[in-house]
This record gives sequence, C-alpha cells and structure tokens, in this order.
Amino acid sequence: MRKILPPTYFFACLIISVVLHYTLYSIEIIHYPFNLTGFLFFVLGTGLNIWPDQQLKKEKTTVKPFEKPSALIQTGAYKISRNPMYLGMSLLLMGAGFILGSIASFVGTIIFIASMEIIFIPEEERNMKMQFGEEFETYKKRVRRWL
Repeated sequence: MRKILPPTYFFACLIISVVLHYTLYSIEIIHYPFNLTGFLFFVLGTGLNIWPDQQLKKEKTTVKPFEKPSALIQTGAYKISRNPMYLGMSLLLMGAGFILGSIASFVGTIIFIASMEIIFIPEEERNMKMQFGEEFETYKKRVRRWL
C-alpha cells in the first residue's frame, strides 16, 4: 500500500488555509504592511526544506518517513531540530497565514502540525530508536522535536 507523504499533507493544508480565508467570514488579524513578514517565513521555510534534504542525500539515507533510516544525522539543520523539514513546511504555511492575514488562514498550519505529531513523528522516532538505540535517545535529549 502506498502511503501519503508529508508534502501531500502540506499542499492539502495550504489549500485548506487559502479556501477558508476566501470562503469564511474571518477576522483579519494581520494588516498591510505587517503581513509582508510572511515572506520571511517563506525564506526560512524554504531553507529548512532544502538544507536537510541535501544532508539526507549526502548521507544516502531516506527522506521517506516510513522507510528504515541508514544514518542518524546530528549536524546542520538536525542540530537545531529533529524534524527540520516539518518545521520548514510549517513555516511556509505560517507565511501564507501571515500574508493572507486572517484567523482562518492559520487553520492549515494547525492541521499540518497536528498531522505530523500524530501520523509521522511517532513512527519515525520508533524507527530511529530501533535502528540507532541509545545514540538516538541521547540525540533526543539534546535536540528538541521542533525547535
């Protein structure tokens, strides 16, 4: 069975945010020019997707959350967050929320983070523990899940 991967959740949540913003009566909480700070979130979020992806490729380990990892990366982006790519996607969604500026436009961000916490992170962490044991436990104590 082919499993749905996090980028699909990301795009679905982005669509949810945009659709809710334009279809629901929603209170605008971020006004121009402050909404333009969303572009900063885009830059940070993009970086936090590209940088760790390059690290994974360099170490020749999987980016897919349900596959067995072959390396425990603890440097670069993985020194700041155990899940930098999920953090990056969350920042991209937050950037969209800031640019749109309504309360409803942040719903997708909340759904995405909850989905990662419930669906992906627990299984990934089980796989990492099985594969790397105490080394992963030590890493978990040193580096936070998100930030």
